[in-house]
Amino acid sequence: QLQLVESGGGLVQPGGSLRLSCAVSGIIFSSYTMAWYRQAPGKQRESVATITTGDSEHYADSVKGRFTISRDNAKNTAYLQMNSLEPEDTAVYYCNAVRNRLNFWGQGTQVTVSS
Repeated sequence: QLQLVESGGGLVQPGGSLRLSCAVSGIIFSSYTMAWYRQAPGKQRESVATITTGDSEHYADSVKGRFTISRDNAKNTAYLQMNSLEPEDTAVYYCNAVRNRLNFWGQGTQVTVSS
């Protein structure tokens, strides 16, 4: 059964850090490009970070130098380390797995950055 389950979201003060996890089952994890997206209230979903099967990383300009995406193929898990969080990072964060025409999403985890 296919599942992408995000965890690690929560409330954090500006300047703080969070680490999101995406546990994947039901697919051959190592053969999928993994990505994190986010959607803030009233805004479109946007790509935050991507890591390919060859561990090539790509980031949105707004998070470069602050966020780091990684993957552990042995644990079928993708991560997003978020440092120096800003109120503008507040959103629901979604995990995404893609391979060719196959595209799967998690249910999302809320990240709120506020003092």
